[in-house]
Amino acid sequence: MSATTLTARAVLLDMDGTLVNSDAVVERVWRRWAARHSLDPAKVLSVIHGRQGHLSMAILLPERPVEENLAENVNMLAEESADVDGVVAVPGAPALLDALVGAPHALVTSADDTLARVRMGAAGLPLPPLLITAELVSASKPDPEGFLMAAARLGVDPGECLVLEDSEAGILAGLSAGMCVLGVGPRAAAFGPTHHAPDLAGITVEYAPGGSISLTLADQAT
Repeated sequence: MSATTLTARAVLLDMDGTLVNSDAVVERVWRRWAARHSLDPAKVLSVIHGRQGHLSMAILLPERPVEENLAENVNMLAEESADVDGVVAVPGAPALLDALVGAPHALVTSADDTLARVRMGAAGLPLPPLLITAELVSASKPDPEGFLMAAARLGVDPGECLVLEDSEAGILAGLSAGMCVLGVGPRAAAFGPTHHAPDLAGITVEYAPGGSISLTLADQAT
């Protein structure tokens, strides 16, 4: 199979599961939450990836008032921010971010600003020049608001953006924004991204200042 090259004028990056492996923290925090609410932890973990916490709570506890979900989500974010044990960079993430220096790119995450900075720092990753975090949007992924906001702030048409995502919610958000979506990692392939790569390590980047960004995927990508 020949290599695949994707071109865009901006690259929009998810954080958890795409650049940062935070699965250990996420599982610890949400398993405790599941126990507090007498819920099946496996069901909880199948829902939470890619979404803001309060939206996951709304799905899992549909009868509970929104205000309670929002209040508990504040505590959950603080709990996650205080725990960085096991937070590491996804293989290939440091090289990818280094290659994007100077090119239009953004972090678009369902984490709040504090958690985003904590996790990127714990993983030893530099922050992109633009962060779109939970506080800035009125709707969480799978709503496309975050990706559309990033495109607007970068001054790039949505159709000229490339999204890198791992979760169902994130992939749906990117597609709903009218963007090309590269699904990254083993779980992403099941959610219908435009293209798929098994990891970031097989991706190379070329950028012509003021022009397009080219990402070439390893031969096993689709």
